[in-house]
Amino acid sequence: MEATAIQDMERVTDTFKALSNPIRVAIVRQLASGPRAVHELVDALGVAQPRVSEHLAILRGVRLVTAVREGRSVTYHLVDEHVAHIVEDAVIHAGETH
Repeated sequence: MEATAIQDMERVTDTFKALSNPIRVAIVRQLASGPRAVHELVDALGVAQPRVSEHLAILRGVRLVTAVREGRSVTYHLVDEHVAHIVEDAVIHAGETH
């Protein structure tokens, strides 16, 4: 396999590793409907702020989420819609009965 292809596959597996936690999946689902501040994610998910921040840092680390500073607050956004589609397709798949 070509070096570039291997690097691409490593990025793919990093994406799936980052999405292998229910809180991170829930964060992506929240951000799929629009940008959110940390306190909005805390309220929506019922998870303590330090844990939400920890999970956001992981999602940022693999470039699934970006942060935009607006004055004193930081708003989080999905980098692109592909992430939302991957998560929603997985949620639909998980709910299917075979």
